[in-house]
Amino acid sequence: MATPKLSVVIPVYNEEAVLPTLFARLYPSLDALKIPFEIVYVNDGSKDRSVALLRQQFSARPHETRVVLFHANFGQHAAVMAGLAYARGEYIVTLDADLQNPPEEIGKLVGMLDEGYDYVGTIRQQRQDSLWRRSFSKVINKIREWITPVRITDQGCMMRGYARSVVTALNQTREVNTFIPALASLYAMRPIEVPIAHEERFAGRSKYSLYSLVRLNFDLITGFSVVPLQLFSMVGMAVSLLSAVFFVYLFIRRLIVGPEAEGLFTLFGVVFFLIGVALFGIGLLGEYVGRIYAQVRERPRYIIEGVLEEGTPEITQLADVLRERAQLP
Repeated sequence: MATPKLSVVIPVYNEEAVLPTLFARLYPSLDALKIPFEIVYVNDGSKDRSVALLRQQFSARPHETRVVLFHANFGQHAAVMAGLAYARGEYIVTLDADLQNPPEEIGKLVGMLDEGYDYVGTIRQQRQDSLWRRSFSKVINKIREWITPVRITDQGCMMRGYARSVVTALNQTREVNTFIPALASLYAMRPIEVPIAHEERFAGRSKYSLYSLVRLNFDLITGFSVVPLQLFSMVGMAVSLLSAVFFVYLFIRRLIVGPEAEGLFTLFGVVFFLIGVALFGIGLLGEYVGRIYAQVRERPRYIIEGVLEEGTPEITQLADVLRERAQLP
């Protein structure tokens, strides 16, 4: 198969309501670029008819379509990493399937890559997300810039462009917990950010809950910096010093004034505060230990059930299996 100029990587998880519209907008947008391209869909263990729709699209455009099938749900970042591993293009663009980032904007990223930039970040204009999500992102961005060397204006936008050199470096990364845009921004020699349009999710609902967003950003911070541990060490030193001063004060006061029952609740408050600080520190240390634990197990990031691509000898047999699973005629 000829090597395409552009590869578009799209993770898919339970997107049957969105996929037909995505196909109708994505392929014409890429056809208009007048360059050889491929689209690598990674099905992340969908439980709806997403696999059936992807198979139908592969049958309609086999030369430009490849489908990587996970046997279970391994998460969005694992799906993107698998897509990067299978992408063959000189340029690679990642895109969500929910159409919040219009596929018509891909040409803008390709233009920047043509100019010699090796990483093209994006900034969503007039975001259609809820107020709490936008506010949360701003706060997290400020904390991340203060603690880590990662400089990304809009870390939550999936649409990004990568040159082959950056994707090669990403594919060589062996970290279990990876934040792809952050790694790419560090690996890139000539990064740039461009504004893009943003739309409401076409159908369905976001796969990221508040808890998932908090976990993702906590992984990002602990994965690129040990500053939280250093800060906690300094807090511990400060609390220990203040506790010692407070103990001396209480001891002297007892000698001068005598025993007092009135200060009991104040003492309780101080003790509970110190316990809270200690528990937070234990949890923070546990995050770093957990990352080490996940890394040393060396489990695979994902397990691939099969790949739909042009010229694969087993393609007919695999398509029959998928047809039976999807219960299609």
